[in-house]
Amino acid sequence: MTPRLIPEPTRVAAAGTKPKIIDEYVGRLTTGEQRLSVAHMRSPGGWEEPGQTPAFDEFTVVLRGRLVVTSEAGELAVSAGQAVVVPAGEWVRYATPDDEGADYVAVCLPAFSPDTVHRDEG
Repeated sequence: MTPRLIPEPTRVAAAGTKPKIIDEYVGRLTTGEQRLSVAHMRSPGGWEEPGQTPAFDEFTVVLRGRLVVTSEAGELAVSAGQAVVVPAGEWVRYATPDDEGADYVAVCLPAFSPDTVHRDEG
């Protein structure tokens, strides 16, 4: 297999209280890759998504701002230059409560799929 340029990401619809931009660079939609996905997220201040219990591990690196990750174990504040790992099967909710919002990169293993995120009802 030779190196392959991915000329642009695929914009993915986001869940949550405000519009959030998700650009998938590698994954089911953009490249057909099912082993993992890589996406750049841009969340506005005050954004929060419903809780979820995904069937994938999620590795998130915060590039700008602060991401708040709530789980059954408590709350983590993840700032620019830090990362968080959420294992598959763990209930989690992500939010960007600060006015500036946040930019972050998420890697999901296996690749993100709406069928495997298992968002809370309502």
